[in-house]
Amino acid sequence: MKKEVHYDDYLELDKILNAQFPESDKVQQPAHDEMLFIIIHQTYELWFKQLLYEVNSVGAIMHKPVNDNSPELQTVVHRLSRVITILKVLVQQIDIMETMTPMDFLDFRDMLRPASGFQSWQFKELEARLGLKYEHRFGQQYYISQLRQEQIDIIKKAEQEQSLLQLLNAWLERMPFFEEADNWKHYRAVASGPAQEDWGQGPFWKDYRSIYAGSLAEAEKTNKEYFDAVFSDPSSNNDRHLSPRACRAALFIMLYRGYPIMQLPFQLLNNLLEIDEQLSTWRYRHMNMVQRVIGTRIGTGGSTGRDYLKGALDKHYIFAEIARLTSFLIERRKLPVLSQEMEKRLGFVGRSIN
Repeated sequence: MKKEVHYDDYLELDKILNAQFPESDKVQQPAHDEMLFIIIHQTYELWFKQLLYEVNSVGAIMHKPVNDNSPELQTVVHRLSRVITILKVLVQQIDIMETMTPMDFLDFRDMLRPASGFQSWQFKELEARLGLKYEHRFGQQYYISQLRQEQIDIIKKAEQEQSLLQLLNAWLERMPFFEEADNWKHYRAVASGPAQEDWGQGPFWKDYRSIYAGSLAEAEKTNKEYFDAVFSDPSSNNDRHLSPRACRAALFIMLYRGYPIMQLPFQLLNNLLEIDEQLSTWRYRHMNMVQRVIGTRIGTGGSTGRDYLKGALDKHYIFAEIARLTSFLIERRKLPVLSQEMEKRLGFVGRSIN
């Protein structure tokens, strides 16, 4: 017979509620706000654990071939939406932290050395799982300097495995629309001249480049070369994470997101941009809170405090290449009209061809 489950036992409340041991109490110099400080950071680490759980599950799904209009893709979008909601909660928790004044923090701050939020290995693992590479980190000298070896091993393992950004690239690259000539049999080309072979089957991309170039203001004319570098030249930037083929697929999804089969892929891309935005918001709020509480002093772990957080805020955008694709959007009314075959493929019955 199964033993009855009790609320306290199920949640291990005895362990959780008795896991706060203020340093100020240990030296008989009680600091009231240290309890708040501990509980907020313990809560952060619990949410980091849940974020890793969700991101790892998304990675496991995307390791397999994922249909563009499947229950699996719906699950990916749903779980990434949950990640966004959790990140919003992390931002909101800073409001609670800011009820602690600088003097309240000074009551116990020096007792914490060399402990630091920089030692949160779960957050570093999360960044690695999403796609932030070591060589693109700000403050590499601090990165693992204060972690224990078992924590370093976890992060290194995450860096060696396929990140969500790499899985996204593979998923976008296999979008089959451009390579199937039948999808473009009745496409009515607008631009003249030979199509660029590297840009997939059919003249669609030549048309799109022509329309895009025509939409640029005089000061933006150099964007034409940037367009070619992003969408056709794989050697244009060795630091890029998304291939030209993947970028073409992502832009196509953004342009034609109104078609049924494009809706889930667009939500996926949009969720990744929202994750970057929420992480950026969290870093910004954290930076301002640190400046408010300790000014220009160094962190308890030896980092440069506010300056380090500012550097990470500016540099640690994981899905920036997706965000930059919005530079290449054009007005809806100027979009190339797709062929009947492509409209059927995307979920609508095309118009009759005269």
